[in-house]
Amino acid sequence: MKIGFALPQFHKQALGIARTAEFAREAENAGAASLWVGDRNLAAVNPKVGYGGQGDSIPAELNTAADPFVLLAIAASATERVLLGTHVLIAPLYPPVQLARSLTSIDVISDGRLLPGFGIGWSPEEYEAAGSDFTRRGARMNELLDALDAIWTTDPAQYSGELISVPPHHSPLKPARRPRPPFYLGAMSERALRRVAERGDGWLPLVVVPSYVDIDGLVNQRAAIDHLAREAGRDPSAIDAVLRVNIDAGTSTQQVAETIKAVHERTGIDHFMVDSMYAVHSVDESLAVATELIALVEKG
Repeated sequence: MKIGFALPQFHKQALGIARTAEFAREAENAGAASLWVGDRNLAAVNPKVGYGGQGDSIPAELNTAADPFVLLAIAASATERVLLGTHVLIAPLYPPVQLARSLTSIDVISDGRLLPGFGIGWSPEEYEAAGSDFTRRGARMNELLDALDAIWTTDPAQYSGELISVPPHHSPLKPARRPRPPFYLGAMSERALRRVAERGDGWLPLVVVPSYVDIDGLVNQRAAIDHLAREAGRDPSAIDAVLRVNIDAGTSTQQVAETIKAVHERTGIDHFMVDSMYAVHSVDESLAVATELIALVEKG
């Protein structure tokens, strides 16, 4: 199994972002397979929609968020082996040319180790701040994937859609990964699972240990993706998966390791991204969790 970890990006861990390079190097040396960032452009004071599209509140842990592109670029330059992922970028918030430029730069710096993961988000206020239509975010995501594909694989590049337009432009700097970095997509709803099946190179599901671990749900969602992929004429085995594992406060590392093993046995997922921002508050504590968890998983 491959175990990756979130970089110190949110809440009190964000106060330690000056140690991002140190964290990345030490996690890689401890045996981490990947390092990850998330995305939170803002946490509204009075949100219309709550965290994950549920309720009317957002956890305080999301109030402080460091820039994902900066942290991932630092990690790229400080490491040699680990994959570098985004779980997830709220991709429709970004202009496609700027998004492609940032991700291309990270992929080139890391010699092709980028795993870009995208989602459509759940916060109307984030779309309001970006001047984008929250109600069309799914359609914008579909066009954004087409625009990124064009920018990453053609030169000159251009794209024209209903919501996104990129004029013909010179585009000689390409990602190191050819023909382009893979599209990993976050998905839980039927429509989003269909997008994974039809467009995704990978799927990014989520569990929270111990408060939300629905292994039956993961199995059923994966079965839906496989069915929809076959309908679309795709080979389901070509669609990878990386499971995000958020750790609740007070949860032992042993319990996290046991959950990872149980999910692996039932689902076949073999790549996990662990985020400890809810459980620990410093870079040192986060590194300790990473080191202990790698040892427990390797122990079997």
